[in-house]
Amino acid sequence: MSYFCTMRFTRFVILASALLFSLSGQAQKKWNLLQCVEYAMANNISVKQTDLQTKLAELQYNQSKWGRLPNLNFSGGPAYNSGRNQDPTSFSLITQSYLSANMQLQSSAEIFNWFSRKNTIAANEWEVQAAKASTDKLKNDIALTVANAYLQILLAREQEKIAGVQLQQSQSQLVNTRKLVDAGALPELNAAELEAQVARDSSTFISAHGNVEQSLLNLKSFMSIDAGQAFDIDMPPADKIPVEKLSDLQPEAVYASAIANMPQQRFNDFKLRSARKTSAAARGDLYPTLSVFGSLGSGFNSRAKEVTGSYPLNSPLGTVKVGGTDYSVYPFQPYTTYTYGKTAFFSQLNENFRQSLGLTLSVPIFNGKSLRTAYERTKVNIRNFELQKEMDDLKLKQDIYQAYNASTVALEKFNASKKTVEAAERTYSFAKKRYDVGMLSTFELITNQNNLFRAKLEYALNQFDYVFKMKVLEFYKGQGLKL
Repeated sequence: MSYFCTMRFTRFVILASALLFSLSGQAQKKWNLLQCVEYAMANNISVKQTDLQTKLAELQYNQSKWGRLPNLNFSGGPAYNSGRNQDPTSFSLITQSYLSANMQLQSSAEIFNWFSRKNTIAANEWEVQAAKASTDKLKNDIALTVANAYLQILLAREQEKIAGVQLQQSQSQLVNTRKLVDAGALPELNAAELEAQVARDSSTFISAHGNVEQSLLNLKSFMSIDAGQAFDIDMPPADKIPVEKLSDLQPEAVYASAIANMPQQRFNDFKLRSARKTSAAARGDLYPTLSVFGSLGSGFNSRAKEVTGSYPLNSPLGTVKVGGTDYSVYPFQPYTTYTYGKTAFFSQLNENFRQSLGLTLSVPIFNGKSLRTAYERTKVNIRNFELQKEMDDLKLKQDIYQAYNASTVALEKFNASKKTVEAAERTYSFAKKRYDVGMLSTFELITNQNNLFRAKLEYALNQFDYVFKMKVLEFYKGQGLKL
């Protein structure tokens, strides 16, 4: 690539990038870290799914509370009967076909079950709290992920800025060197070496810009934002990001705060309490249960009849002749003849109305040890949750100590890279002065310039690495995320 083509290409890249940043800044709002985290928590699909699990746990809890009330059920319906069967109203055997209807209202309630239902309700209530803690844990994980992605964008922007400065320096040196070469003061090799350096710096700048775009895409994916939507973030200077003193984040103090506040620890505690209540409920199922029941019912038969009228039967049975005289003979006792008709529907319901009330004692005697096995299984679950809680507590402490150690190392690396940059800047300044008076070759100048470039990149990387590790410690302590 010729000198003029190289210059035009690199200038085009810088101007195009600056124009894009300017237009994007005017056309859209810039998101800060808090806005990114809140948006991610509200829109992340995994969070929405865990919210649904919480709703299911709440439904189960509410249903178990309603289960304490007596049940009430109504049953009834018509039927056609034919052949030899029992009349449902008179209970006599008949062979005629008829239509019938039966209705019944039943209710029952447990009086005493050794607090099994009460413990089940308590277990379901702790399950609701555990589901909420699980959602909080997921939100915490998302917050840390978003914060890391946010800092990665800041780092990528810083690296892009450094690459841009490096490119501008190479271009400026190429312009000056080209003038000296054209004047015959320097050989063409010097200009060729700088042209190659400008090309390399242009490639580095383009890669750095691509990393910025990729980091933005990563953050948008964590926030569940459409990849094609315009998006940009605030760019607080790295040295202005508030960071606590490492001496105020001692691991034991941080652990004491985290053990009481971190969602995973609360989740384990709620699950353990729920398991204990479930075990108590299962133990109650091993003992007798006393219940009360009652029912109201009635029925109808299309062939049922009732008396609709009557008349006395007092006619003479005949005559007898006594002494030549006929006398009429009447029954010794008069009787009545009745007429019948079909019994009305509502009259039958009233006449056939029946009630029942009673107590039921259910005593589990032998059921294949299903109840005993269920109780023993709950005790195993309790032990499992105890071990899980112990393991997560140990892991939390280990993570905090590792985070503290990583923060200590990151701080030392950050301070060391700061000194490296200062030394590289002095070296490059001396090299530039020697190059300007012809006492240093172009290759040596480029070497010093690249050393400074790498030192600045390392400094930016160590700075953001230190900031993120400190933010993790602050997060464990319960101070949230802030930039």
